[in-house]
Amino acid sequence: MGKKILKAGAAVTIITPQESHFLFGYPFVERMSTGVHDDLLSSALYLTDGENHVLFISNDVIYITKESTARIRKGINEKIGIPSTNILIAATHTHSAPVTAEVAISANDPVVPKVDKDFLKFIEDKTVEVACEAFKKAEPAEIAFVLGDATGVGTNRHNPTWPKDMELPTMILKNQKNEYIGCMMVCSMHPTILHEDSTLYSGDFPHFVRESLQKEILGEQCPVVYFTGTAGNQSPRHVTKANTFEEAERIGKIVANSIISKLTDTVSFISDVNIFAIQTLVDLPKRTFPTVEWAEEHRDKSKKRFEELKKHSDIPQEIRTAEVNWFGSEELLFLSKLAQSNELEHFYKSSLPAEIQIIKVGEWKFVAWPGEVFVEYGLELKNHFDNVALITYANGELQGYIVTKEAQEKGFYEAGNSFFDYKAGELMLAETIKELKSM
Repeated sequence: MGKKILKAGAAVTIITPQESHFLFGYPFVERMSTGVHDDLLSSALYLTDGENHVLFISNDVIYITKESTARIRKGINEKIGIPSTNILIAATHTHSAPVTAEVAISANDPVVPKVDKDFLKFIEDKTVEVACEAFKKAEPAEIAFVLGDATGVGTNRHNPTWPKDMELPTMILKNQKNEYIGCMMVCSMHPTILHEDSTLYSGDFPHFVRESLQKEILGEQCPVVYFTGTAGNQSPRHVTKANTFEEAERIGKIVANSIISKLTDTVSFISDVNIFAIQTLVDLPKRTFPTVEWAEEHRDKSKKRFEELKKHSDIPQEIRTAEVNWFGSEELLFLSKLAQSNELEHFYKSSLPAEIQIIKVGEWKFVAWPGEVFVEYGLELKNHFDNVALITYANGELQGYIVTKEAQEKGFYEAGNSFFDYKAGELMLAETIKELKSM
């Protein structure tokens, strides 16, 4: 087999709306945008080894649906010929961007509007454009892999001592002039420094990660493609001092500085890398919802605990956890009612089958799952393989979280609005391990 010569191109475009939109992510809050703090971006990285080519695309939105993914992939394929199986499209999951998916539990929240189809088409068209631009900019390149450390960015949202993943897998690309031309990373943390009192469009702390890397080392013209990893039960709430842009900047700089510290003279850049992509589709076990009566009792208990802590606790993180657990219990009650009347099938149909995608670049394997995935699944994957990263919110959405057995049994917030049984995560993990072994 002959030596592979890597080519790479990266591009970025703005997807910020010109008009005011509802900012999606915090329940029961009427939150209309009042301006722009930092532009929402669509960022793309194209790689080819001369035989295979792949695209990594990240958008600053909360979700990307299967339907949007299919339309974007079709548009890219028609223009530049890259097969759909080789195109990864994910959301950063910022909570300071418009609604981009029809979510069942939103029907229980009177302030959440329907998806604006014009804005959705705008995003999809811009994503196709940026992918084509990255393809056209491809030039001979060298790649390096570094592993940063995100310690200090956040923890497990339920208990800071519980499982978390602070690794920051990062790809850096240079051209033959020794100029940085692209960067891609995966960070397993919810981008939720900004809360419901913030009404400006923003990518949250990932914006400051990108900005800091560009200012400090990469150059402002070097696109940074940021992905969110297994962040389903990961949150900054136990480490943040406030829910402000200043705090988002502080957290973002922790990520950026960790990567910068790894880019020493000892880092090896190489051009002889193999690129490969596969895709498999899996059905997932639907959840058996509790009776409406049980769900009502659970909701009442959760609300009572939140109200008691609000009166008597002086620990904001404890109060916030109880509040979101109450939100989850409200959502579980609503879903139980929908399940009882068989009104969930439309949403299952839009989510299934779930896609597992694997893109191999050199020794690194980037796995993409839809849904908000608990960190335990990413950690277990790493127990089986070296140089592997799990990207989530990718190529579709699963109407909420992929939780663990413990979370489901203990009734955690995320399990409250989970559409699928915890065994869905175990099934996706087993299928991913099987596919990786076959590679």
